[in-house]
Amino acid sequence: MLVLSSPSGAGKTTISRALLGREPALTMSISVTTRPKRPSEVAGKDYDFVDQQTFGSMVADGRFLEHARVFDHCYGTPKAPVMRTIQEGRDVLFDVDWQGTQQLSESAPDDLVRVFVLPPSTAELESRLRNRAQDSAAVVERRMTKAADEMSHYLEYDYIIVNRDVDQSVDDVQAILRAERLKRTRQAGLHDFIVELRGKR
Repeated sequence: MLVLSSPSGAGKTTISRALLGREPALTMSISVTTRPKRPSEVAGKDYDFVDQQTFGSMVADGRFLEHARVFDHCYGTPKAPVMRTIQEGRDVLFDVDWQGTQQLSESAPDDLVRVFVLPPSTAELESRLRNRAQDSAAVVERRMTKAADEMSHYLEYDYIIVNRDVDQSVDDVQAILRAERLKRTRQAGLHDFIVELRGKR
């Protein structure tokens, strides 16, 4: 379970999409949200869009690995598809905030790799938010105010990437993914393989 978090506009979604294009064994966890769909988004691919009542029912039924309220809207990670993907031997990529990461850390502490993406500067972050033209000026201001609080949670993450260049950032996350896959505890069948090697001496 690979988590990418960042303040809005720092580039985690761009990095995530590029990483998925390079890593066939990696699949994206599709979050459920109550916020309206943006013009560039595709339902079922970027998010599953539901109303507040449906979201509340999913929470009550325990169907989320994590869920949080951000900027007046709710977000959650459905449990069933994530567990199914992991059982199939594939890795799952999460685009969640620090609140979601904390909940995932509680539910799957040994199977989680946490990466926090930082912008190169506050000015660059604000420029990216304004240039993408997906939010009103008031929302941009709220996101900038919240960014400082979000960045204060960097200590809760295993790796930090400053997104000065998207291609380099994707390379860095890919290197993290490869290293984490090579950890002894994550290599399925390793013990039997070692036993077989030792037996052939």
